[in-house]
Amino acid sequence: MSHLNLPPITGERFRSRRSVVMTSRGVVATSQPLAAQAGLRMLLAGGSAADAVIAAAAVLNVVEPMSTGIGGDAFALVYDAQTRTVRALNGSGRAPAALSRELFVERGLTSIPLTGMLPVTVPGAVDAWVELLSAYGRLPLAQVLAPAIEYADYGFPVSEIIARSWTLAEPKLAAHPDTARTYLPQGRAPRAGELFRQPGLARSLRLIAEGGRDAFYRGAIAAAIAATSARDGGVLTLEDLAAHHSTWDTPISVTYRGYTVYECPPNGQGITALMALNILEGFDLSAYTPASPEALHLQIEALRLAFADAAAYVADPAHAHVPTTWLLSGVYAAERRAQIDPQRALPHVHASTLPGGHDTVYVTAVDADGNAVSFINSLYMGFGSGVVAGDTGICLQNRGAGFVLDPQHPNCVVPGKRPYHTIIPCMVTCGDRLWASFGVMGGFMQPQGHVQMLVNMIDFGMNPQEALDAPRFELIDPYLNQDAVALEHDQAVAEALRECGHSIVDRQGMFGFGGGQIIVVDEAGVRHAGSDPRKDGCAVAY
Repeated sequence: MSHLNLPPITGERFRSRRSVVMTSRGVVATSQPLAAQAGLRMLLAGGSAADAVIAAAAVLNVVEPMSTGIGGDAFALVYDAQTRTVRALNGSGRAPAALSRELFVERGLTSIPLTGMLPVTVPGAVDAWVELLSAYGRLPLAQVLAPAIEYADYGFPVSEIIARSWTLAEPKLAAHPDTARTYLPQGRAPRAGELFRQPGLARSLRLIAEGGRDAFYRGAIAAAIAATSARDGGVLTLEDLAAHHSTWDTPISVTYRGYTVYECPPNGQGITALMALNILEGFDLSAYTPASPEALHLQIEALRLAFADAAAYVADPAHAHVPTTWLLSGVYAAERRAQIDPQRALPHVHASTLPGGHDTVYVTAVDADGNAVSFINSLYMGFGSGVVAGDTGICLQNRGAGFVLDPQHPNCVVPGKRPYHTIIPCMVTCGDRLWASFGVMGGFMQPQGHVQMLVNMIDFGMNPQEALDAPRFELIDPYLNQDAVALEHDQAVAEALRECGHSIVDRQGMFGFGGGQIIVVDEAGVRHAGSDPRKDGCAVAY
């Protein structure tokens, strides 16, 4: 048994491309080095894990703007080292009071648009930042936001992977005048290494640093967002913004191989990962090698079944019945597990019958006292709705696209309702001791990433960096189609899975398969951190 409480790796050891970052004190991991360093600055100044993740998230708003920002939403899981408990923060916004299924019907729409103001729900991130800092922070909001304001004011060199994502988004950015002026100041996306400034965003962040949440939800920023909405055919109003509030929830959890895995409850899709883990609990994955077709097949099938149920039942529990207890029960898991043929893929996957009837940022930090925050902040799709609110520098999310228009579906759009949400942080304890704080970005890849990271570490004995570096699979669009699977594995594995009945598709290019950050804490209190090579980021410690 290693210091990480991990079993030995079965079969040939996967060779990681980076070393694990280790410390007995504070550590931060995220997808861009400047953001990671901003979090570390907070820890060095005596700040907590909460201060670190918000500082990092704010910098990511500046340096990775296609993925995140104060125009989006956030979720967090918090481990309190004193009480040895985990809490969940839901910082997702709600549908405007005038946004209804009937509105889309009146406008002749059969689906919710992905761009423009109609899919814009109330941005929840700023309130979530303030809530988290109020409960667990040690530093003033102005100090936490200072690094982000500096980079927005004075500029930063755009990193490589972010520059490529930015370039791919040029047509979307060019379609809206305020967005083009903000993100394409030279008529194109910045190249890798070019300095980029965001004076409008710097002004907005400074207002928030000085005035707190009200500066965003009731002040000049709110007025600019509401004015943009009215001008561009949206229905988001000052009243919608002023009414917003985050909620603290009891996290949901399951036990996997003796570890307790925590996720935020619905309206998020974290339950998908927990359902899949419950199904996999009944299979001895450690009997296989990590990248074997047999091990991959079982994980793929478990996730296909879990996604089918998430698509059918996950919604805002304040507006619809979500059968969380049943979906996380042993009886449900056993029924779904019995449907898996170890030799053959299911031809079709349907939702279980109840009894009686792609862009995000993730940051995690553990401070010197052992407190941890698993934090995720997103605009949903790249550059969200494609709409920047006036000269604020704030790109607005398109989370409303997570609703459906089927009036019989629990996730049908309703005024004041939170949509099905893809962004999910994860946390794991061993008994009541923190074991891991991690997340994997990328839309529907997120629960898939959670499952694969935990299987890699718990079943196959990989350290955090190895778990991130190892090749992955991805169900391409599991909410609508649980069949198509992309692989980072070699052709021999792909052919073996095809022979098993899986629809293996080719995903060309660098995008996809998510981007994760992991911190594992061993019994001696040493933090072992990894950062995904599929992103520009790193783990930093002191």
